[in-house]
Amino acid sequence: MSNIEKIRAALSNYRYETANGDATIEALLITSPVNRFFACGFQSSAGALLISRDGAWFYTDSRYIEAAGAAIKDAQVILVDKDSKYPQLLAALLKESGITSLGFEDAAMSYAAYLDWNSKLEVELVPAQNLLNDLRAVKTEADLAKMKKAQRISEKSFTDLLPRISTDMTEKELAAELVYLFGKNGADDKSFDPIVVSGSRSSLPHGVPGNGKLSEGFLTIDFGVKLDGWCSDTTRTLCIGPPSAEMENVYNIVLAAQEAGIAAVRGGVGGREVDAAARAVIEEAGYGDSFGHGFGHGLGLEVHELPTAARTYEGILPVGAVISAEPGIYLPGRFGVRIEDVVYVTEDDCENITELPKALTVI
Repeated sequence: MSNIEKIRAALSNYRYETANGDATIEALLITSPVNRFFACGFQSSAGALLISRDGAWFYTDSRYIEAAGAAIKDAQVILVDKDSKYPQLLAALLKESGITSLGFEDAAMSYAAYLDWNSKLEVELVPAQNLLNDLRAVKTEADLAKMKKAQRISEKSFTDLLPRISTDMTEKELAAELVYLFGKNGADDKSFDPIVVSGSRSSLPHGVPGNGKLSEGFLTIDFGVKLDGWCSDTTRTLCIGPPSAEMENVYNIVLAAQEAGIAAVRGGVGGREVDAAARAVIEEAGYGDSFGHGFGHGLGLEVHELPTAARTYEGILPVGAVISAEPGIYLPGRFGVRIEDVVYVTEDDCENITELPKALTVI
């Protein structure tokens, strides 16, 4: 079943409240690039996809019309130009089809765009982001294979980087070297700007690489690539020079917390339960106040998506979800440790798709 077919099937089950009770949406308008790509497998900077219960239409301009026509199999491809613009074409189709309720991506569409569409389409616009979120949360075997391929490229790049690390380099230089290796090893792009922080700056969970030379102590590198639209995400904390006993202890606590969280992952378990399993290890060791973020986040076509494993998340982890496993301890002005793998949720447990070793590497 294609993703357009999955979306079409989900329309009948997606309900919203009206003055006369609940109802189902008749069609879905997809305007964000990532969700258009999810639905039809075609990447473009411009376009709109309309999916109803009995049809699908992809609208785009002359820059993409030929490529879209060749790539998209489950939707009619329609040219948008100066005489036939998106709202005009969509409004005519909606009226012709008798569609009166139209779902839209309320988390992705700007307020200005919403006002524009709402003023030009004679339908009720219904928030329907969750319909797409739920479908995207569950990865197929083909999706997982692509994510593993991205992960292997990312890991090879990191392994290639290790012998190049030197205190003669700046954090920015090391980050640039890693991005170069991504491309050399076949990635389409980075999935986010790498985090490279060393010494006392390793206490910054999302620190930006600086112009200072790499410092002795912990070196945290958080990195990922994009391949065929899919993201990878990994963090390893290394040590430049021998670690102190306290540093080794903190590292081992974080590793134990990660293993406890991963052991709690299975289909149907609450995201906050997984977070709690890891957090209990850190709290028992006396570092509870030094672990501020969640255990993990969803990963797929975006580097951060649903579901999540955090104290604030009330949902469950469905079978087929892919999440990060990345607890950390951060001691401001001193050092920090984060270790991150990526796991695929199965019915009874999970599959760790990260293959990099986790023993503390001393450079």
